[in-house]
Amino acid sequence: MMNRLLTALFAAAAIAGPAHAAEITRLVNPPPALILGGVVVPAGSETVLLSGQLASPIDPSKPATSIADFGDTKTQTISIFKKIDAALKKIGYTMKDVVKLTVFVAGDPALGGKMDFAGFNEGYKQFFGTAENPNLVARSTVQVAALAGPNFLIEIEAIAAKAPKMDHKM
Repeated sequence: MMNRLLTALFAAAAIAGPAHAAEITRLVNPPPALILGGVVVPAGSETVLLSGQLASPIDPSKPATSIADFGDTKTQTISIFKKIDAALKKIGYTMKDVVKLTVFVAGDPALGGKMDFAGFNEGYKQFFGTAENPNLVARSTVQVAALAGPNFLIEIEAIAAKAPKMDHKM
């Protein structure tokens, strides 16, 4: 009886293969790409989906009634990423855990109604692909007709994930 039990345990261990933690795999694009080709998030990972975030007014003590009160696309991007960073920190995540962004950019009247893609990228590069956070993310960036309010130029949704930790108990 004991031999059968030991044989069954060894067989199960052999089938299971070596014990190692699953990892999030980032599918890197060749330089100078600022984004990933994709991300593989293994089964059992914890995933957080953050709703779209909008910029805060530059000076919260004053009424915000114009685009200038929120800033250009770069300024709004930085404001939004600071909000995303704070939201993630509240639940034990960091910007390094972000794997996917969906970015909605409204046309900037100062640019003839075209989105300021370069301004967004300048703000993005302050949070991703840096010495502090070398990770890039999978990302979609689209121009939209309008956002929730007439003074917003950008809205960003974020998905963050943490790979499952391996339980070393036997």
